Amino acid sequence: MGTIAAMFRPLELFIGQRYTHSRRRNRFISFISFASMLGIMLGVMVLITVLSVMNGFEKELRTRILGVVAHVTVSGKEGQLADWPTQVKQLEQNPHVKGAAPYVQKQVMITNGNYMRGAMIQGIDTTQQHKVAEVNFKMLAGSFDTLKARDYNIILGKELASNLGVQVGDKVTVIVPQVQVTPAGILPRLKRFTVAGIFQIGQPQYDEMGAFVELSDASRLFRLGENVSGVRLRLDDLFQAHKVAQALQQQLGKDYKVADWSEEHGSFFRAVKTERIVMTIILFLVVCVALFNLVASLMMAVNDKESDIAILRTFGMDSSTIRRIFMIQGSIIGVTGTIVGTILGVLLSLNIDVVVPFVEKLMGRKIFPEDVFYITTLPSDLHWDNVILIALASITAAILATVYPAKRASQIQPAESLRYE
Repeated sequence: MGTIAAMFRPLELFIGQRYTHSRRRNRFISFISFASMLGIMLGVMVLITVLSVMNGFEKELRTRILGVVAHVTVSGKEGQLADWPTQVKQLEQNPHVKGAAPYVQKQVMITNGNYMRGAMIQGIDTTQQHKVAEVNFKMLAGSFDTLKARDYNIILGKELASNLGVQVGDKVTVIVPQVQVTPAGILPRLKRFTVAGIFQIGQPQYDEMGAFVELSDASRLFRLGENVSGVRLRLDDLFQAHKVAQALQQQLGKDYKVADWSEEHGSFFRAVKTERIVMTIILFLVVCVALFNLVASLMMAVNDKESDIAILRTFGMDSSTIRRIFMIQGSIIGVTGTIVGTILGVLLSLNIDVVVPFVEKLMGRKIFPEDVFYITTLPSDLHWDNVILIALASITAAILATVYPAKRASQIQPAESLRYE
């Protein structure tokens, strides 16, 4: 036995590798082992790819939503902020604040003939808005450059414009929830605006209820004078918005209200994160099914090699070495499947922008039609920490799956096995 061990070092690795592909009586065991390896490979590949796509969707949504939403807003207790230029200068002194811009925001009704819809109208200064949010999101018609003082132009969300039945150049009436006393009695305040553009963000709260006008036009419409509703801030790190908002609240005092983006959109992104976690668990179950096949194949291999194990024990091999042989056999299957699956998953994630158009060309149709989906491509954002975690989890699970069959193999008694040979 010592001579054999000297010829093949380490002996456990040599025998375990030979047992991985059965060449003698039962080729079915080799097929089961290959199926186990294939299942682990596909599970790891799909898990890496799906997580990358979901990360890409989250990144795309965060870019689109937070591109038009301020990280932090500062407003007055009564819905008005006086002397806002001074507040802007004071807030910009904070090291975490990278930009500040005033805004006016109120709820209104917008009508066009017999069509009437509620909307959230926002007054912005186009010369300062770029400091806190992107204004170049998907414009279907018109431009934000048309928002100028006293022109009374308005830019509507796609669904809102569709519900009102208007296009660029049409007139709409904005009804303010305030009244004015006239000789004819008490009447609601009305103002005619010209539709100067139509935008689409991909979120119902903006596409169905969003409207933008020029800042001074909004101040006159709501009779705010020189006041505004508040000031929007852009931070150097949006994930620190809650902490910065709390610090600003303590700095400004109780006469001001400070809010961050997580109060309005945090639940949405938490839901996306929860969905990603659930999807990870579901897909990892695919790997677990392959691991059950691995256990089954090892158990059949133990039964098939029972006489070989007895002979090795007769030559003086101890039970711990037998155990390591079958653990190595199962580990080879699991590690090989994991490595190949990881490589394929990374390649697919990095080239999904090429794979999807190729599949669409073969099918002769779009997977994500532009008239149905706002995001018409599969965005991918590969996180290497996810790849490493998936690979380590798969290898660890594969090694653990070999423990029971290896233990059974080490308990085989030579005399019992060779009695009927």
